[in-house]
Amino acid sequence: MSVEKQTYEALRWIETAEEDLDAARVLLREAKYSHACFLAQQSGEKSVKALWYFLGEDPWGHSIHKLILDLPEGITKKEIAKIQDDAAALDRFYIPTRYPNGLPDLTPGKYYFQKDAEFAIGIAESILSMIRDILAATR
Repeated sequence: MSVEKQTYEALRWIETAEEDLDAARVLLREAKYSHACFLAQQSGEKSVKALWYFLGEDPWGHSIHKLILDLPEGITKKEIAKIQDDAAALDRFYIPTRYPNGLPDLTPGKYYFQKDAEFAIGIAESILSMIRDILAATR
């Protein structure tokens, strides 16, 4: 893939990550906390996938933590490793925020709270910001 195509694809994923983050903020304001948490996870995942595409690689999977672990070696991987723990925390919002059988006895809407959504959105914001900075610095 050409550098132009890699950059184009990365920017498409960043744009979608930004849209997911915006939607998560709306859901937070509307007290739909489980959905806000899930979209924050989606924003983080798409941000890291944007980096993969920017590097000319083909990402696979939904775990942000694993996507970071599997990044090719180099300065980019060292830089993004700083958010590894946050990525793992955000991954915890991938399945149980959406499925009633992901949690014992409760539906997601009764299990997640404002502080959870704020936490998830904060992590997604930091991941998106870091990826944007990496892309800008290497273009």
